Amino acid sequence: MNRLSSPNVTRIAGAAAMAVTLLAGFAGTARAEGMSVSSSAFTDSALLPAIHAGLDACGGENKSPPLEWKNLPQGTRSVVIKMTDPDGAKGGGVVHWIAYNIPASMTSLPAGAGEKTGPNITVGKNITGSEAYRGACPPVGDTPHHYIITVTATDIAPGDLPAGLDANGLAARLAGHTLNGSTIVARYGR
Repeated sequence: MNRLSSPNVTRIAGAAAMAVTLLAGFAGTARAEGMSVSSSAFTDSALLPAIHAGLDACGGENKSPPLEWKNLPQGTRSVVIKMTDPDGAKGGGVVHWIAYNIPASMTSLPAGAGEKTGPNITVGKNITGSEAYRGACPPVGDTPHHYIITVTATDIAPGDLPAGLDANGLAARLAGHTLNGSTIVARYGR
């Protein structure tokens, strides 16, 4: 009689399927969640509230948005925030905000906390050369621009990066020191 008769094959196949299911379940729980960034002011790809837009004709109050980040990778010593508008300058891109020297022990910034340098944050130069947050301000009539906010985990100790960096200077200093990053996108038009 054949040892792999139909009932035995069915039993073995069923046991194998159960083992695969169990292993898949364990694999899913053993994997850590990836780094993420969110805002209580807007969801990913939604409209940026006007309060976070530029002053005067831009329609806002120039208040930096609230941000929260989770699941920083092991070895993270500080985080960097960068907000860019790739649609700005007729597609050439605009840097609205860079902030760095933020200790890894911090997991969020409340609204307005990233507007200028203070305890636990260094604000670098935006497109105008000012060391400040520059709110959204696309040209009137343009399709809403995309504002990409990236939070990057680094192995650089808080305070080790000098004040006054612009986006290029920051990128040069971060080379070889980034561990992971996550983005959230907001849109704004007027």
